[in-house]
Amino acid sequence: MKTSKIVLLGIVSAAFGLLYLQMRPLSVREKACTKKEYRSVILDSLWQGANEEFISAGNCDQCHGYDPAGLASTDGEGADVNLVDDWSSTMMANSAKDPFWRAKVSHEVFINPQLQSEIEGTCTRCHASLGRFAALMNGQEEYSIEEMLQDSVALDGVSCLSCHRQAPQPTVAMHTGQLIFHEENKAFGQYFDVLVTPMALATGYVPEFGSHTGDSKLCAACHSLITPTVDLQGNLTGEQFVEQATWHEWLNSEYSVNNVTCQDCHLPKIEGQNIRLAAGMDTPMRPDFRKHTMAGGNTTMLKLMRDNHDALGIYAGPAQFNETISATMDNLQNKSLEITDVVGWRTEDTAYFDMTLKNITGHKLPSGYPARRMTVVVVATDDQGNEIFRSGGFDENFYVLNEDAPFEPHHQIITDEEDVQIYEMVMGDVENNRTTVLTRAKTHLKDNRLVPKGFTTSSGVYDTTEIVLNIPDPDFNLLPNEGSGADRILYHIPTNGYQGPIELSVEVYYQSLPPIFLEDILQIDTEEINHFASMFENADKSPVLMKSYQLSYDSWIGMEEAELSPVRIIQTLQGKIEIISEKSLEMEIYSIDGKRIKSSKLNTGKTTLDDQLAAGTYLIVISDRSKKISVEKVIIR
Repeated sequence: MKTSKIVLLGIVSAAFGLLYLQMRPLSVREKACTKKEYRSVILDSLWQGANEEFISAGNCDQCHGYDPAGLASTDGEGADVNLVDDWSSTMMANSAKDPFWRAKVSHEVFINPQLQSEIEGTCTRCHASLGRFAALMNGQEEYSIEEMLQDSVALDGVSCLSCHRQAPQPTVAMHTGQLIFHEENKAFGQYFDVLVTPMALATGYVPEFGSHTGDSKLCAACHSLITPTVDLQGNLTGEQFVEQATWHEWLNSEYSVNNVTCQDCHLPKIEGQNIRLAAGMDTPMRPDFRKHTMAGGNTTMLKLMRDNHDALGIYAGPAQFNETISATMDNLQNKSLEITDVVGWRTEDTAYFDMTLKNITGHKLPSGYPARRMTVVVVATDDQGNEIFRSGGFDENFYVLNEDAPFEPHHQIITDEEDVQIYEMVMGDVENNRTTVLTRAKTHLKDNRLVPKGFTTSSGVYDTTEIVLNIPDPDFNLLPNEGSGADRILYHIPTNGYQGPIELSVEVYYQSLPPIFLEDILQIDTEEINHFASMFENADKSPVLMKSYQLSYDSWIGMEEAELSPVRIIQTLQGKIEIISEKSLEMEIYSIDGKRIKSSKLNTGKTTLDDQLAAGTYLIVISDRSKKISVEKVIIR
């Protein structure tokens, strides 16, 4: 009976859409083809149907998709912001069609075939939720990838009802795909004064206000993944591994305290404008419309799916993918990372450079799937453009240069070209060897990903968000106090006798699928892995440049030549501040906000400041009675 009801709803919905489009003037239907070439004149190509419990996103498209009449889903400047088109080119919409995800599931099953049912059942809870939970709600405990491929609603990925049919969340958030769907045919949204009739008639779902749709907890179940560990023989050990904890990272941040939600960044509001919601209808104008751009950080897979959308059976076309890629690039380059507190100075044989990398997201950076990483590339060149120092970079296959095996340790100070700073999470198996097999993961061998501002080790969720460094680092999330969300890196660059001008370049790159993570996967022969590999071979695998910084050093001048500057301020390898003066001078020390800390005479010879000042950033002003001789910014640790 339930099956018949849902199928009937799908037929009624399709008929409603057909009638709706046929009632529009012919010129409007022609305009639809011009605007969206990949859409059908009669019915949109996004599949309209149903399984036992849910309807597909195609049933929502007729009202919440592109409106050829230009009445609904347009902002104040006439730009199209309709929900369905924005959603359809996201990683969420294509989570069940994502060829890397399918390849990784087949990789896990290949390694542990006895766990196929558990692996596929767990992975489809989020990636194909409307198929997996339709089965569960009808008493079918197991659900396979093969069944998913036969269910077009499941292939909608994280579809409209994956979120909008979610019931209010429990006090303790769920994890690992434990979604809670409302038993009735309700669709929850952000608005109080709901327009019920059109949606109820068209889809069989009754719209209702749900405050929980704006709560970060709505995202928790799929963005907190805790999995059981198996040993190298495939036996369950009874232990668990935190593979992803984006929700917990947000809880351990100032964003949760200040109620800046996941939706505020990934479903951004259009503020100051009122928008109609239903295509072709003169409905009430709504404020604070949330765009469904759902941009994250994975441009690599978005580009791959754009370039293979027909082969993958993806509804969205290149133009839509390009918009999502652009929003993703904006996230990576403008809303994720800052380079601050840059200090550079030099001595006769060394160029010193300090900088702080600050996370400005509400979770770890990078967050999510364990392959993600950021690499810092620092290059110093002479006045002819020749390299005199390089830390990091990429070869022709986008491997990081000089990366240690099995993984690069965390660094506080870099003095050698063999060292490079890579922010990442590295999984270890039961023998503490690096692994990319998720089911074998037992421990975090490294997790130096930048934590969000407000992050503390005393948080109640620190056990799922732990920092794992191989060395003590008093700068990591501790400048000036715990919760800075930043890390300071010190570079001591040997100049090897070169004393001319130096140009220093800093670049921070993001990789969502670095080759070192794919090595083991691509060696396995399965249909899904081969399918992904054939596409990935021709994909744009280049890392994304997130931030850059340039710094110039003047030529080094020896003391005997520096008649106007008879003083040097040096920060030693141990972090001490030494001032070497050839004559008596006046010294004033200011805090970074301009408050004078102390004033004293500077005697001839060497003066060390590390035991006179607390940790912090200062300006040191040195002068004689007639003029200032030196102003230097220094950092005491």
